[in-house]
Amino acid sequence: MAAPRPQPLLLLLVSLLAASAPRRADAWGKEGHIMVCKIAEKYLSEEAAAAVQDLLPELAGGELSTMCPWADTMRFRYHWASPLHYANTPNVCNFNFSRDCHNSRGEQGMCVVGAINNYTDQLYTYGDSPKSSYNLTESLMFLAHFVGDVHQPLHVGYEEDEGGNTIMVHWYRRKANLHHVWDVSIIDTVMKDFYNKSMDTMVDALQTNLTEGWSDDVGHWENCANKKATCANDYAIESINLSCNYAYKDVVQNITLGDDYYFTRYPVVEKRLAQAGVRLALILNRIFDKKKADTMPLYIQ
Repeated sequence: MAAPRPQPLLLLLVSLLAASAPRRADAWGKEGHIMVCKIAEKYLSEEAAAAVQDLLPELAGGELSTMCPWADTMRFRYHWASPLHYANTPNVCNFNFSRDCHNSRGEQGMCVVGAINNYTDQLYTYGDSPKSSYNLTESLMFLAHFVGDVHQPLHVGYEEDEGGNTIMVHWYRRKANLHHVWDVSIIDTVMKDFYNKSMDTMVDALQTNLTEGWSDDVGHWENCANKKATCANDYAIESINLSCNYAYKDVVQNITLGDDYYFTRYPVVEKRLAQAGVRLALILNRIFDKKKADTMPLYIQ
């Protein structure tokens, strides 16, 4: 039996109100999150796809990707969830769960890694009898969003600059903060330069790279010794390393970031979007396709 669903009208009204509310920079922006989930949808097993369809609210139109930006629209309603979008390190290039995964009150597990693990655990109760006490529709939408978040390098960044939010730069002629550059500006520029401003064309190109340019790497992206939970901790470690080696590198306050920065960073962004999609599919397949959970590579072809 399907889990209780939020009322579609309420979700729609909340989303519309949130769109006009001031907010802190969101990981990947709307387009990035949609692309991550479009990639993931391609690699869901039949059983996982059916469970996802069962849990999605009606306004999703049967597509997980339409709801992947949802968690950002709910920040003003679910204030407690704000720290779940990121993790900060004490200005060092490594991530340590016990040291770094907490909110401003020191509550452990309140970061993007803890959130991914928590909502994965909740979704494992899908199909239980008696019925799960969790709102599994929201659990699914939070999980899909946070898997995208942890792959945006600056969502595992330095505490002192809030993941680049306080570092002001110019993206070519446009003023922005460094976090926004990685959330939105690089993706927007890539879509304009290479994909005719089409998100679908960019998704198609990323999927082509999964079977061609990145085909030798995909198996490593799927590696996760933790069969029951997730490897979100490993994804956070990857992100802080990329933050140090790419996002923060050679950046100072009020610098103008142009071609040199753009052409060496956009391949990182594209790969992280693809990795997030592959890994989200892997997590959902393991949750919902229990018969194959121990042997669930995606076999991308």
